[in-house]
This record gives sequence, C-alpha cells and structure tokens, in this order.
Amino acid sequence: MSGSSTVHRHMKIFNTPSNSSTITGFILLGFPCPREGQILLFVLFSVVYLLTLMGNGSIICAVRWDQRLHTPMYILLANFSFLEIWYVTSTVPNMLANFLSDTKVISFSGCFLQFYFFFSLGSTECFFLAIIAFDRYLAICQPLHYPTLMTERLCNILVGSCWVLGFLWFLIPIIVISQMTFCGSRIIDHFLCDTGPLLALTCTRALVIEMASSTLSSLLLFIPFLFIVGSYALVLKAVFRVPSAAGRRKAFSTCGSHLAVVSLFYGSVMIMYVSPASEHEAGMQKIVTLFYSVITPLINPVIYSLRNKDMKHAMKKFLGTQN
Repeated sequence: MSGSSTVHRHMKIFNTPSNSSTITGFILLGFPCPREGQILLFVLFSVVYLLTLMGNGSIICAVRWDQRLHTPMYILLANFSFLEIWYVTSTVPNMLANFLSDTKVISFSGCFLQFYFFFSLGSTECFFLAIIAFDRYLAICQPLHYPTLMTERLCNILVGSCWVLGFLWFLIPIIVISQMTFCGSRIIDHFLCDTGPLLALTCTRALVIEMASSTLSSLLLFIPFLFIVGSYALVLKAVFRVPSAAGRRKAFSTCGSHLAVVSLFYGSVMIMYVSPASEHEAGMQKIVTLFYSVITPLINPVIYSLRNKDMKHAMKKFLGTQN
C-alpha cells in the first residue's frame, strides 16, 4: 500500500459517520509503506531501541559499580544516559506498535502525554549538556579548586534543577494546546505528536500559542548553547596554555566526546525548530526528528566510551571481558 493510499484510507475512516464515534484520537501516519516494509522497519527500530537501552544501561552500571568513576563527571554522564533511555522510550515503543497496527490511532491522552514527555525530556537534555560543559570548564580552568567547587551536593542540585526545569519548560503551552478544538481529518503525518502538526489541526489558528512555543523553543536552544560555547571557549583558551602535549591531548579527549554529542544534538534540533517550520516537508521533519530523538541516543554511549580510557576500562570490567 502506497503512502498516498494510506492517507486516503485513514481520511475515509475519519469521515465515515458510522465510525466517527469509534475514533477517539489522532492517526500517526509514521512511515507509510507496504506491509512488508512496515515489518522490516519494526525489526530495524526494535534492534536500535534494544541497542540504545543496552548501551546507555551499560554506562549507568559501569559508573555505579566502578569506584574510580564516582566523580561528578561520570555521575553526570550516568544521569545523562538515564535521561537518554527515557527520551528514546517516549517515542520508539509507540512507533513500534504503529508499524504493526492497521489503524495507527493514538488516543488524545496518549498523544499529549507523548507530546509532554518528549518535549520535557528533550528540554532536560539541553540543560544537561550545559551543566556537563560547566563541569568540564571547572575541571580544566579551575583544577585546584574543582574538588571544593563541584561537590556532590552541587552536582545533585544541578541534576535536580535540570529535571525540574525540563519538565516545567513547555508545561503551560502543552496544557493550552491540549484544551484546543481540533478539526478535519486528525491525521498527523509524523511518527510522534509534535507542535507543528498538532497546531495545524486546530480549528482556529492560535498565533499567541505559536509565538509562545517558538519563543520557548528558541530560548531553550540558544541559552544553553551559548553557555556551552562560552564554556568551551574558556576551556580551549586554558588548554592552549598547557605546556605539555600529553596534557593538551588529555584535555581534548575529555571534552571531545561531549562536543561531538552537542554538535549532533543541537545541529539537528536547530534545523528542526529554529528555521521556519513551513520550509520543512513532512519527510524531512521525520528524518531530522528521527536523528536527534532516536539515532543520537544510540550513538552517544559509543562516543563516550570510545573516547574515554577510564570508561572503556570500566565497560570492559562490567561486561566481564577484563579481569
């Protein structure tokens, strides 16, 4: 079945009076393709999801059980991996269910719960990337004062603040959007409930909500990003003052993995939410969203483990490949 025929079939379901009372939510089209393609995608994303859980879970366990990694840097990394597990879980299980579903219906409550958790966890990730950069700044630019500055108490406060801010950031706009009236087919040409597709289905255009969502998204992206850029500018300045080449390599190795993760996440998110939404076709929206919400959590453990000797040693020890 082609993508076009899939859309027409779902529109017919919604527009048939006899079925109007049975439909209680939206239709997430996902990736329209023949049944065989849906099964192939189900297998592919199931493997990706399991690898993501295993990779991030291994980092959490390695940090938990290796005493040498009980430092703020690795505690933040373990919390970040915990966040990544929930971030990918907010979208992939429903996506997998949709691959095997004929109707692809998601309830109103299910749609807005996914909407809330997806954006809240994404917001939390932005704040986490900023405090990891702050930790690296203190470790490299203030090495003598680092133990007294980045205490366990401060680390816990920063972690808690990220979660609280992340889950409050989009709360009001999401509540307001959930109370709006939706018209038309209620078909969302996406694999998750996102701001743009939902606002496009409202009966009346809500300029205030659109502007508020755009403003909050811009602030969420640019404030942490500028903080990260500023932190690493100071880090680079300090690194170039290190007399030994070995010291410079160690500093670059420590920061390189985080910079790679920041580049992957912010690069794709800014393409999606900073440039005008009207410029993105549905296919491009899906690909970009897929990259930062599914692919990035998959490759983050690889980036962190491959570029860090202590983490590689702890992972080998945890997996039983080293005595």
